[in-house]
Amino acid sequence: MSAEGSEQLSGHGEFQESSDMEASDVPAPPPVEMTEMSVENGSTAVDPEAPVGPSLRSVSEPQAAEGEESGKPEFHRLWKAVTDNPFDFTSWTELLQYCEQENHVTASRQALEAFLARYPLCYGYWKKFADLERRAGFNSRAEEVCVQGLRAIPLSVDLWIHYINLLLGTLDMNLPESAHRIRSVFEDALAGAGLDFHSDRLWDLYVEWEKEHGNMRKAAAILDRVLRVPTQLYNTHYDKFKEHLNSHEPKAVLSPEEYQELRTLCRQSQKVEQAEQTQEDKAERPPGEEEPATPEDTDTKEELMQKIREEVLLHRDKIYQYNEDEVRKRWQYEESIKRPYFHVKSLDRIQLRAWHSYLDWEIAQLNQDTKNSSQVDPNAASTQGSEATAQSPEVSEETAVPKDDHRVRVLFERCLIACALYEEFWTRYIQYVEPQSVDEARALYRRACEIHLPHKPNIHMHWATFEERHGDSTEARRVLQVLEKNVPGLAVVRLRRAALERRAGDINQSEALLQEAVAESKEKPTMHAFYSIKLARLLQKLGRDLSKARKVLQEALEISPDNDKLHLNLLELEVSGDPWASAEAVQECVTRGLAAPLNPHSKILLSQRGLQFAEDYGNSIQSVLSMYEGHQKLLQEFGGTKREAENGDEDPEKLSKSEDASAADVSAQEATTMPHVPITTPPPPVMGTDMSAGYGAYNNWYQQSQYGSYGYPNTWNYTQGYYPSS
Repeated sequence: MSAEGSEQLSGHGEFQESSDMEASDVPAPPPVEMTEMSVENGSTAVDPEAPVGPSLRSVSEPQAAEGEESGKPEFHRLWKAVTDNPFDFTSWTELLQYCEQENHVTASRQALEAFLARYPLCYGYWKKFADLERRAGFNSRAEEVCVQGLRAIPLSVDLWIHYINLLLGTLDMNLPESAHRIRSVFEDALAGAGLDFHSDRLWDLYVEWEKEHGNMRKAAAILDRVLRVPTQLYNTHYDKFKEHLNSHEPKAVLSPEEYQELRTLCRQSQKVEQAEQTQEDKAERPPGEEEPATPEDTDTKEELMQKIREEVLLHRDKIYQYNEDEVRKRWQYEESIKRPYFHVKSLDRIQLRAWHSYLDWEIAQLNQDTKNSSQVDPNAASTQGSEATAQSPEVSEETAVPKDDHRVRVLFERCLIACALYEEFWTRYIQYVEPQSVDEARALYRRACEIHLPHKPNIHMHWATFEERHGDSTEARRVLQVLEKNVPGLAVVRLRRAALERRAGDINQSEALLQEAVAESKEKPTMHAFYSIKLARLLQKLGRDLSKARKVLQEALEISPDNDKLHLNLLELEVSGDPWASAEAVQECVTRGLAAPLNPHSKILLSQRGLQFAEDYGNSIQSVLSMYEGHQKLLQEFGGTKREAENGDEDPEKLSKSEDASAADVSAQEATTMPHVPITTPPPPVMGTDMSAGYGAYNNWYQQSQYGSYGYPNTWNYTQGYYPSS
């Protein structure tokens, strides 16, 4: 992009706003691991799949080369600042600026490598890095730096131009292979950034370079290609094409095929006009006067050339009009994007919505074009180079702009420059790409998680789910392990790892992961209880080992006796066992819970659950009545308005209305159906009334609504991270 970062960079390539940045605005990514770079003939060979630049962990404090000063306290202070807090962008810029001012080449090189490994989208620092190597006399290293930068940010028009200018300044242009290489780089640049809305300078540079080398036909072909690309300065390209065509013979600028076709067409038209003119002249000539002799070249060459130019412009004007319409459609979206370059500062919601709206529109356009035009030439992409672009004058408007999804992908890539720190845009791009190519989706996950978002849990879990869904449990396991190493202490990640092992059939490993979590969280009672409940449930449901599950919960209660969830889950475990052997254990759980420092609501739940078990599986009526009386005493102890509501007591007037309405409903339907009749008779009042109302009233207690929520509490949305939100 022509303007990316230019507004925020000073003359040294530093962000002018860096002093205003806050640490909270900067994500906390860990160092990016990179394969070792081999140095051959003064250049670095980089694995294209590896992240850009080395890990900060592998970078020791730079050592001074001969004549350099690295012992200054200021340098050590700045280096320590980025080492202690590698997520502070301001500290990085201060370090790089100091190294540049002190002309510390070795330190600058290592600092730039470490910085760009963490922030590879800062194109201004790639340029500074290349200039550093060139000033030091390492031209091949400077070229390799540009290649690495363009691999990280292929849409950077400024970096492409910098790379081309570097080659123009270092290559011997008298050698034929030099011109071939420059042209090849130009074509790569157009393939990478030619569809960017702000790519005009790149197209112009290519045209001017071809003109300087006398390749007028190639220059015309480039201008012809850019006429089909919606760019900010689309109209100037058409003006330059017309000027170029009028300044040279059509034969010198048009492809041979197009020139011959138009020349034949124009000559035929000219002959018809001459024949008609001859007939008119003959009719007006006096009788007996002979036809004057004319040279064979009366149909002057200039007139023929002018007709050819008119035909060329007639066809290009249709293309221009179509492209102008495409630009007009995109203009409002482009105007709404205020920061198209990367920055660690957060974008406001208006900017995020602007990108989403632009993507929505571009995808809708693609779907509409695909539906409306089924005869699309997939090889007609505007960035695919050909020396000539001969087309029939009758080319339809639909072929003026390519209809494949390359433009959608370019917009996604542009978006991921400005919004690289936002999971939602990575997830959206992956969802778009995955139906077309699993490998491309995997590469996007790798870029997002290993470079830009190493501390974002959700996209890592999406990646793990993606790999597991496509049959690669090993990679899914690795992704979750790396995430847990980068962001330790996240319960959802440990649970996801345990679930992955369980689905893979390794119950023992799943149990081991939960046991490890229990052991590591003893200093955090809440997390310890949480993991203990998870482990106990695994042992109970899948391991079929109730004694081991019971032991886990009992040990957890020793650490957290006031945790109501532990008491409730232990009670549930006992209730789910053999009812003939569980009565004593259930009674013990209830007694322990009532004696523990729990809140009244939890104690009532424990008592109610014990009462329900006694009713369902009690061996004697005495045990049931004993539980019932104990429960009533508990309710009296925690009496009040809230207790009365829990008892099911309601206002008599409201209850009477409810009874009347229910009775009316039953009467109205009795003639045709036998519907389920709800129980409308409330339990007898307990509080403040005679306790001899009967034990039969107790069975309504555990039918109340609060029992619907009994059981393991859902602490968070457990499905979060399995499927990206649409």
